[in-house]
Amino acid sequence: MSESEHKQHWAEHQERGSFLLMKLTAWGVKILGRRVLSPVLHGIVLYFFLFGRSARHSAWQYQQRLADWSQRPGLRPTGWRVFRQFMAFADALLDKLDVWDGKLGLDQIEIVDDALLRDQFRGERGQMLVGAHLGNLEVCRALAELGEKVTMNVLVHTKHAERFNRLLGEAGATNLRLVQVSELDPAIMLQLSQRLDRGEWLAIAGDRVPLHGGRNVRVDFLGHSAAFPQGPWLLAGLLKCPINLIFCLKGAGGYRVILEPFAAAIEWRRSDRQQVIAQWTQRYADRLAYYCLQAPQQWFNFYPFWKSDDEPRT
Repeated sequence: MSESEHKQHWAEHQERGSFLLMKLTAWGVKILGRRVLSPVLHGIVLYFFLFGRSARHSAWQYQQRLADWSQRPGLRPTGWRVFRQFMAFADALLDKLDVWDGKLGLDQIEIVDDALLRDQFRGERGQMLVGAHLGNLEVCRALAELGEKVTMNVLVHTKHAERFNRLLGEAGATNLRLVQVSELDPAIMLQLSQRLDRGEWLAIAGDRVPLHGGRNVRVDFLGHSAAFPQGPWLLAGLLKCPINLIFCLKGAGGYRVILEPFAAAIEWRRSDRQQVIAQWTQRYADRLAYYCLQAPQQWFNFYPFWKSDDEPRT
């Protein structure tokens, strides 16, 4: 199997799986409730742990590299620690039920916002939030739906964005919408610019390369070269909007939503665009590594993140 075929395989599988899981959880909210659905969903995740060799290997590799990079031997992977990462993923999915069902309020979330970014939610022009597959970004809906009533446009690469939107609407989301940005054509750029001008905010994950190809840049992450998407930084530069970071981490007392400013503006000339994008991507990767260390088992990327052409095929 070639590298491109391998990537296409896991990417398309993941996209289908995400949509099916969302359908399951949306159905579970209405029919079963969390208490009944919990053992079902944990059983599904257990199945993927037992039979998902590539996913297990990827989680093992992540935990090993996090332990080596941080020089914390206690984070080195074992079968139990890898299993716990899978179960943390199941718990995150179950927490989404509470978000979609309106059972998670701002009083259950600690918001860490030293720069007072929330004061800007009602500004004349929107901004961009860049998150990661770390913790539970669905908790952002608590900000969009329950808090500031700001419209949050989540930028995704999935071709199933409209179907996801229907499910979100059926689940009660009114201020959260998915926008497909697989191709940054003029129509999409105009639409995003208009949304920003209306005071809406954009949210995008910065740790997932597009499913069907796209621009990426290799930077250091946990001591090894890894591909990160250029999309967030290109968008911010083209749309001339500030970028902020958002991380939603679960602890013993509930969720912490961490907001921090990242770049007031991203500017480049044609001659130095690649260098500028690489610099901002590296800064983002450094912040992601920092927060991974705060929640070691909550980075939910179960695929070969550091895969490169010089690594052996398995």
